Amino acid sequence: MKAFAKLLFVVPAILILLISPGCKKFLQKDLQNELTQQSFPTSPADALMATNATYEILRDWYYNSGGYPILDIMSDDARKGSNPDDQLNYVGPYDVFTFSTSQDGLDRWWNTLYVGVKRANVVIQFVPAIQMDNALKTRYLAEAKFIRGLLYFDFVRAWGGVPIVTTVNPPQHLARASKEEVYALILEDLQFAADNLPLRSEYTAVNVGRATRGAAQALLARVYLFMHDYINAEKYALEVINSAQYGLEPVYVDASGVKGNNGIESILEVGAIQVDNTGGGGSQYGNVQGVRGTPNRGWGFNRPSVDFRNSYESGDPRYKGTIINLGDTIDGVVILGDGPTPDVTKDSLGNVIEVECYTRKVWVPGENTTTQWGFHRRLIRYADVLLVAAEALNENGKPADALTYLNMVRARARQGNNAILPDITTTVKNELSDIILLERRHELGMEGWRFWDLVRTGKAATVLGPLGFVAGKHELLPIPQSEIDISQGTLTQNPNW
Repeated sequence: MKAFAKLLFVVPAILILLISPGCKKFLQKDLQNELTQQSFPTSPADALMATNATYEILRDWYYNSGGYPILDIMSDDARKGSNPDDQLNYVGPYDVFTFSTSQDGLDRWWNTLYVGVKRANVVIQFVPAIQMDNALKTRYLAEAKFIRGLLYFDFVRAWGGVPIVTTVNPPQHLARASKEEVYALILEDLQFAADNLPLRSEYTAVNVGRATRGAAQALLARVYLFMHDYINAEKYALEVINSAQYGLEPVYVDASGVKGNNGIESILEVGAIQVDNTGGGGSQYGNVQGVRGTPNRGWGFNRPSVDFRNSYESGDPRYKGTIINLGDTIDGVVILGDGPTPDVTKDSLGNVIEVECYTRKVWVPGENTTTQWGFHRRLIRYADVLLVAAEALNENGKPADALTYLNMVRARARQGNNAILPDITTTVKNELSDIILLERRHELGMEGWRFWDLVRTGKAATVLGPLGFVAGKHELLPIPQSEIDISQGTLTQNPNW
């Protein structure tokens, strides 16, 4: 995807300035020889540039839950990681649910999502008036609506109802919409995308990485799963499966690794190139979580927890495909870790509560930290769609069909070793539901889904309560206090914050 990454994710600085919020003074007066909102976009080339800018936001460091992988850290899958004192006051509170309405990162995530929404709105509002090929115009609109739906899905899971912005120049001090209204917009945007985006196979090589019909359908399936609408979750997951556009990588580690970049399993991924700055096309997502110390591949945040390490079935290859232990050798590199970080941390009773280890999911072969900036983050994998289908089918009273897709995931995981990971056979609904949830934990581990899965299934209080989770409060993040202050009271805070 390198050539396309440069096209799609590297956006001229003047364009980013133009379509980002906070540009009121810049836009008050037309500038000679400069782009303004009144003069952009007006041509087919402008339309392409504006559409590409909607994707660029996905590579922004702050798009990743404010910069740090707090969604894993808030789950039972991970600890803060890094050196014990590094970012302790900023990231550490997410580990034990002591974060506040002014916690570092929440405002950055909130603001970045709205930057992305505005970029999508530029396309949706102005591209229809451009004289250009109608089919291409429709595709650009579908891409922009897909991105807007994706961003609002982040919003609604993290904060519930938020202000809905569907124009480039909205009124000031918008009130929060209801959660149902936000979901309605998401579904409308994603349905338009599903109806008008090409299949993956219909794109030429230069367009690899763009949103596809399959990506829109997969995201619709995911959204309906979170809404507990299992009929539609089943429908859209099966549409992706039956499209014959996707499959599973033969080797599990390639599903997230460089050998699988834009591969058969990747439905939506964020492309990047190996330069250590976002403006040049790099992504800091992998660098933040890369091995700390020797080899120096990053900051080492988001360390797999002891509970997560112990949860795997015996011999499951996904353990090694997800977790890097000290002493492991990967691509000829021996993992020695960080000197100031204890190899093992115990509590006062001698119980092991933390082990220095790292996530394998972001590993990129190379010799320095810059390599990690080229990591391609998978936002939607085919394995996830199979598990969504399995969960929805089980909820819809079709456990035998659910087993088909669940066992496809397990078959790939065992990688030909029939002595491990036997097929699941139970058709008892509650038992199968728990098994699918555990399978999601192992298949999608360290990819940011465990916390949301526990919340949407109503298991968060039981599983995360010992870590500090409070029912009726921590299902949603607090609205950043800075945003409430700016709104002059229009925005209201989430319950119990």
